[in-house]
Amino acid sequence: MKYAEVTGVGKPVSRIVLGTMIVNMREKARSFALLDAAYETGINAFDTAHGYAGGQSEQALGEWMKERGVREEVVILTKGCHPNKDGNRVTPEALAADLAESLARLQTPYIDLYTLHRDDPQVPVAPIVDALNAHFEAGRIRAFGGSNWRHERIREANRYAAERGLVPFRLSSPNFGLAEQVENPWGPGCVSLSGPRNAGAREWYEAEQMPVFAYSSLGRGLFSGRVTRENCATTCDGACRKAYCHEVNFRRLDRVRELAQAKGVSVAQLALAYVFSQPLNAFALVGAASREECAANAAALDVALTPAECAWVDLRRGERPG
Repeated sequence: MKYAEVTGVGKPVSRIVLGTMIVNMREKARSFALLDAAYETGINAFDTAHGYAGGQSEQALGEWMKERGVREEVVILTKGCHPNKDGNRVTPEALAADLAESLARLQTPYIDLYTLHRDDPQVPVAPIVDALNAHFEAGRIRAFGGSNWRHERIREANRYAAERGLVPFRLSSPNFGLAEQVENPWGPGCVSLSGPRNAGAREWYEAEQMPVFAYSSLGRGLFSGRVTRENCATTCDGACRKAYCHEVNFRRLDRVRELAQAKGVSVAQLALAYVFSQPLNAFALVGAASREECAANAAALDVALTPAECAWVDLRRGERPG
């Protein structure tokens, strides 16, 4: 496993972050076995959210940390302020409510990495940055940022923080991976760094070197190694089919298979290697269902791709290098 620092966290953060949408209290034994497997593989960072599994993802993580006695060794990334039936919830009040519930479910006095699950561009950044700083000063969060915040809004928030001597956004969690998000999978408000349309955003993150916690880094399973053009309708979930099951991504998948075979690695490992071969300060949020998948994901950190190989699998180069 490889680790990196995120300002404010005070402990190393694994470059592979386990996504915990399938972790819940109804399947406690299976969920704990998966968390154990990830931790024993060297993955010490876990991604969850206030709304995952109706709150049970956070509850299960909290119970697991308590039973295993590992709270100070692990890094928790959770999210709040997701919209609901009443509309957008990017407000200080929603932030305070969601954060309080997350802390209670996780059975911890602090969150290592806290992100706002969505943005509301109609809301000024000032009250949000002020509220995040108040929770930071109270010790409830150690580093904060945005999930699905455009880089322009993050830049605006950090300019406001700098002018007032406040703590800035220190991480971001957009979609990023080899699969291009052709359609928005969950309605308005999702932000991606993938594909040619988002080259400008990637340039900003490259210059800033802000930690990017990339969600759906394997295209919600498109690059799992199990998906083909023929079986995607039955193998992929609705979000994957809507966002990623398009010919432009199947062409990338064809090339990933070819290069993975040449290098003696799996499709998933090659696709993860693409993420880590970019000039970004990237962490990959990856789901796994077994100890073997956790180990395979970790091994992807040892697969190196050249810029030419990255350009080829991403369709920016005509001929396969080498």
